[in-house]
Amino acid sequence: MSYDLIEWKIESLQIDYQEAICFMQQRIEDIYNGVQKELVWLLEHPPLYTAGTGAKVEDLLVDNLFPVYATNRGGKYTYHGPGQRIAYVMLNLKTRNKCNIRLYVETLGNWIVETLSHFSVKSYFNPDLIGVWVTHGGTEKKIAAFGIRIRKWVTYHGVSINIDTNLSHYSGIVPCGIKDYGITSLRKLGINISYEEFDIVLQEKFNEIFSNFN
Repeated sequence: MSYDLIEWKIESLQIDYQEAICFMQQRIEDIYNGVQKELVWLLEHPPLYTAGTGAKVEDLLVDNLFPVYATNRGGKYTYHGPGQRIAYVMLNLKTRNKCNIRLYVETLGNWIVETLSHFSVKSYFNPDLIGVWVTHGGTEKKIAAFGIRIRKWVTYHGVSINIDTNLSHYSGIVPCGIKDYGITSLRKLGINISYEEFDIVLQEKFNEIFSNFN
């Protein structure tokens, strides 16, 4: 199946988190039933925290800073908000003969690493501390977080990449349950780009990286 048949949906307005979940749940059913195309959905959420299936109560440090949503993706607590590009990826792994979750997550990681490389940012995917990381100021910091769910071998949820995120908003949680490392953004690294610029490269690199994922 060709990746140029995938639909790309790019939102110009912020999308409510619950609305996004309802949309994805219906879309993956439609993909599974063959009545809708696979989809990469690029968007931004208003400020909020989400608690994945591995979230621990003690990792929510401030419970009234932003709305908190329990969600069925993997992972722990994370933040979503303005300046962060969300990429929700809905692919049918079974039709691609790729029923390998680890390979799928690693491919997502490579996609983000290659996208950041285009903007002269050296990063790497860490399969143990799942996410994309950079070394900045002598320490390792996460720039992209991953949260995945698969139903009937159709993927949903995805990746969040900090473009120009207010990093102080992470103060209400222990991001991804990791206390010993920080969070960064492209802006913090001195890279000032728009969503439009980032999205163009994101789509180009997706087609390159996932071309062998068949």
